[in-house]
Amino acid sequence: MDAQQFLQLLKKELMIAMGCTEPAAAALAGAKARLLLGEPIVRLEVRASRDMVKNAMGVGLPNCTLRGIQAAVALGAAGGDVDNGLGILSEISEDQKRIATRFAAENTVTLALADDVPPVYIGVTAFGASHVAEAVISGEHNRFARLRRDQKVLGELPLVSSNHQESENDVTSDMIAHLSLSEIAEAVSKIDTSDFDFVLHGAETNLAIAKHAMVTDFGLSVGKTMGEGLPEHPTSLNEAYALGAAYAAAASDARMAGCPLPVVINSGSGNQGITVSVPLLVMARYLDTGTDHLVRALCTSHLVALVLTAKKDRLSALCGAFTAAIGTACGLVYLQGGSVEAMDRAVNTMVGNLTGIICDGAKGTCALKIYSSVEAAAISSRLALKGISPSDESGIVGKDALQSFSYLTQISHEGMEQTDRTILAIMMGKQELCTR
Repeated sequence: MDAQQFLQLLKKELMIAMGCTEPAAAALAGAKARLLLGEPIVRLEVRASRDMVKNAMGVGLPNCTLRGIQAAVALGAAGGDVDNGLGILSEISEDQKRIATRFAAENTVTLALADDVPPVYIGVTAFGASHVAEAVISGEHNRFARLRRDQKVLGELPLVSSNHQESENDVTSDMIAHLSLSEIAEAVSKIDTSDFDFVLHGAETNLAIAKHAMVTDFGLSVGKTMGEGLPEHPTSLNEAYALGAAYAAAASDARMAGCPLPVVINSGSGNQGITVSVPLLVMARYLDTGTDHLVRALCTSHLVALVLTAKKDRLSALCGAFTAAIGTACGLVYLQGGSVEAMDRAVNTMVGNLTGIICDGAKGTCALKIYSSVEAAAISSRLALKGISPSDESGIVGKDALQSFSYLTQISHEGMEQTDRTILAIMMGKQELCTR
C-alpha cells in the first residue's frame, strides 16, 4: 500500500458518529426503510446479528432516554435523516420521540436474531398498508447491502465488503489484514502530513468530549474519578500516561451515557476511535511534540488498530478497546522515538497481558475497559522502549507482532465463538427477567 491508499483508508474509516455506532446503524436502517416505503408505517421487523443486538442493548441514545436496538430503529423510522449517516442521532425531534415511544408501547417493532450473517448486520423491513420496504446494513456500519421496495430490488451488494479493487487506489480488507508494522512505519514516514490534518482534528474532537466528561458526571465517572488530582498539563511522564487513560475513559463515560457530542471513530467504533487518539494527544502535549510527528504517530495508532479489525472482524467476543489499545501502544512508542522493533515488543506485551477481555456489549462499563486497556498500553510502551517484552515461550505470545496477531485472531474466531453466544444468552436472559 502507498501513501495515497493510506489516505483513502483513513478518510473512509475516520468518520464522525453521534452516540454508539450500533444504535446509529440501526437508526440509519430504520430511516432508509421508511424512505423506501413511502407511506405510513404499520409495523417494523428487525433482524440483526447477535453482536449488533449485544452492542445496542444497554447503551444510552443521544438526546433521549430510550435504549436498545428496537428503540434506535424506531427513532430512525420516525423521521431520522439518512443524509446524516452515523450522525443520524445528533438531531432527534420531539415528534420522533413521541412516535418512537408509541411504536414501543404498541409493539410495532419486533426483533429476531439473524444467523449466518456478518458480525455487523441489521435488516429492517417496514410494512405499510400497501407496500413493504427493506433496508439491510452489512459489513460496515453505514454500508447498505440491500435495498428493496415490494418485489423491486433497488440495490444489492455482497453482505461483506468485497476484496476486489475497483481502482488502483482502492484498499481491500485483505490488503489491510496483511500489513506489517514495518510497512506501516515506512508509509507513515513518507506521508505529507498536511494531507492528514483530519486525523489530528479527529483526535481533538475526541479530546473535547473527554474534557467535557472530566467536569460532568456521566455513567460510572471512571475518567473523572481517575483524573482527580492530576494536573491538566502533566509535569511528568507518569502524569501524562495517567491523564491519557483518564481522558480516554471519560470520553467513553460520556458517549455510553448518550452525551450529544460527536466522536471520530476507528473500525466503526467511537470507543476505539477514542482509545487510539486521546492518549497520544495528551502525551504529545506533555512531550511538546511537533504537529508532523504527532500526526504520524496518530496514523500509526489508527492503522495498527485497523489491521487487527481486518483480521478479527469489526464485532466479536473480544473487546475492541483492547485491540484498539494495541494500536495506542504502537503510537505511544512512535511518539517517543521508538523503532519498529520497539513497537513489535509493545504488541507482544499487550497480547501477553489482556488477551481474553470480553465484549459484553456497549454500555457504561466500556469506560472501565478503556482505562485498563490504555494503562496496559502505557506499560507495554514503557517496557518496549527499554527493550523488554515477553518471549514466545510465554503462552500465546508469538515470536513477533505478526505471529501474535495471528494467535489473537485465532482466539477471537475459533476460541470465542461459543463465548459470544453465551454472553448474549446471559444478557438477553437478564432482559427477560426485567420485563416480567
